[in-house]
Amino acid sequence: MKKITPNPPCSGQSGTDIFCIAQDIDPETLLVQACETLASLNALTTDLAFEFDGAFRHKLLATQQLSVLSELLVTRALDILVPTADSKAAAGTAS
Repeated sequence: MKKITPNPPCSGQSGTDIFCIAQDIDPETLLVQACETLASLNALTTDLAFEFDGAFRHKLLATQQLSVLSELLVTRALDILVPTADSKAAAGTAS
């Protein structure tokens, strides 16, 4: 399903704008924050999974795996957007 209209900018006037991302944040900062949030989710779900057994544990470990995959995707996008010495060296060895 395609969205026809973009999200309106955060006005700060209504009670529905509790959480809002500032419009002037650069893409690098957004990706870094997303990566750190996903890393935190990874740590939380891993710790929690080992407190349970059975099906619930499997669901937590599946959630943990999805967070790791998402973190890898965000990290790759960040490497493309803002190449570092490490990402350039890794790209050189992959060729």
